[in-house]
Amino acid sequence: MANPGDNSTRPFSSLVVDGMERAPSRAMLYAVGFSSDDFKKPQVGIASTWSMVTPCNMHINKLADDAARGVDGAGGKAVIFNTITISDGISMGTEGMKYSLVSREVMADSIETVVGCQGFDGVVAIGGCDKNMPGCMIAISRLNRPAIFVYGGTILPGCHNGKKLDVVSVFEAVGARANGKIDDAELAAIETKAIPGAGSCGGMYTANTMASAIEAMGMSLPNSSAQIAVSNDKRMDCERAGAAVLNLLANNIKPSDIMTKAAFENAITVVIALGGSTNAALHLPAMANAAKVDFTLDDFTRIGKRVPVLADLKPSGRYQMAELVEIGGIQPLMKMLLDAGFLHGDCLTVTGKTLAENLAEVKPYPDGQDIIRPLNNPIKKDSHLVVLYGNLAPGGAVAKITGKEGLRFIGTAKVFDTEEAALHSILHGDIVKGDVIVIRYEGPKGGPGMREMLSPTSAIMGQGLGKDIALITDGRFSGGTHGFVVGHITPEAYVGGPLAIVQNGDTITIDAENNELTLHINEHEMARRLGLWQQPKPRYTRGVLAKYAKLVSSASLGAVTDNLD
Repeated sequence: MANPGDNSTRPFSSLVVDGMERAPSRAMLYAVGFSSDDFKKPQVGIASTWSMVTPCNMHINKLADDAARGVDGAGGKAVIFNTITISDGISMGTEGMKYSLVSREVMADSIETVVGCQGFDGVVAIGGCDKNMPGCMIAISRLNRPAIFVYGGTILPGCHNGKKLDVVSVFEAVGARANGKIDDAELAAIETKAIPGAGSCGGMYTANTMASAIEAMGMSLPNSSAQIAVSNDKRMDCERAGAAVLNLLANNIKPSDIMTKAAFENAITVVIALGGSTNAALHLPAMANAAKVDFTLDDFTRIGKRVPVLADLKPSGRYQMAELVEIGGIQPLMKMLLDAGFLHGDCLTVTGKTLAENLAEVKPYPDGQDIIRPLNNPIKKDSHLVVLYGNLAPGGAVAKITGKEGLRFIGTAKVFDTEEAALHSILHGDIVKGDVIVIRYEGPKGGPGMREMLSPTSAIMGQGLGKDIALITDGRFSGGTHGFVVGHITPEAYVGGPLAIVQNGDTITIDAENNELTLHINEHEMARRLGLWQQPKPRYTRGVLAKYAKLVSSASLGAVTDNLD
């Protein structure tokens, strides 16, 4: 319980509401529901990403109320405020998708702005869709006030003809329809049944990946990442989080005490074991940048050499997150990894205890489950997130290689300067076995906004060509993407990276064993082409996309906008 009047738990709100001269501030706060006693309590901002633009976030206003109840019950004063959210799934494949990664920065900026302006002493941030989680965490890191992140929860599966569905099922059905494998009626049935209600996309896609990473990092309460969105467990998670922030305030535990290099290593380890999204290699560096932690793509390679993939989860596996929830979520997996020496057990967490203390009483998964493999029988003995270098990616690129696609691909380039042009060719049968689809000028600056290529990759999978065609891009991928894909190629084409001078018919090799991405032309030809290259005109010269393009860093650094040193 908070101690009323104790300014040690009110370092910021006391500056806003204490004293004769702050009477105008108190007058305004009376109008929004404060009582005279509330001015003596720590104020905790509840950052809600509620919005009706997406099912991922449509329930978060109710979860914010639960978190506020937890704060108030523990002796604090909760104040709920909103930030934006957008929908990756709805905007995917359109010009609007360019705002997706930008929204991460807008969310971070807006949460920082409200908390900093209003003088909140602590923060509970509740996120649902993909960019919400890193957006909230970047703000939490910058503010460095006692804080907890709460995941809004995963969606329940849809169902059609006895088969479980999610949003990626619909994207892949589009490819199947284009190839004549299903008819319009089947496509309509899938699209109407895939999304049954509130919650984030159901596989180990980006939302579930980042929620799991944040829990592994110690910034969420145990099990927050593995709860159904529309469940009593999730509502209780929010209420407990509200109360837990008061404990953090009482003990002066800040994000910088939790978000250490070792904590980020724990996050990477769990993401790999779960077969998580390539977006982790974008968002974790961005979060580390905000936390002032030295963290690079090479940390993924170092850790990935010894950590196996254990989870048989979609998109490349068989199961959905809801099924992992049923057997205990990620806590038994983390206990398994800790006991085997893969996790740093001494890392502090938002419970006020260490990771090892949190996991001490966790029971193993039930006998007979095959969602999470044992360590001696992994799906892949090392990481599926492979950082590639080479003459086509001197600054690095990120591949998602589960092993099911093979470990090496040699093919012929078919080059497109936009995602739409590539998707048109795929759906019209212009791409054939052995092609390497090259989609460029989709990087952070060139897009701008680094769109996810779920529409093209899903169309490829829906046509049954996942093992026969590769796709490389300076854009990025949805967590729902699978197949032979390489993204985040740096330097991006727009700033004169080698991707800009690839031509139709060039030979390209993707080598996940030697971690190389190679364009098979000699140095003289490379120099000749680069000498002839001219930077395209910017696609946007005003507004948020233009500002983003001017400020954003390379994807290899997390595509952040506040790396201004």
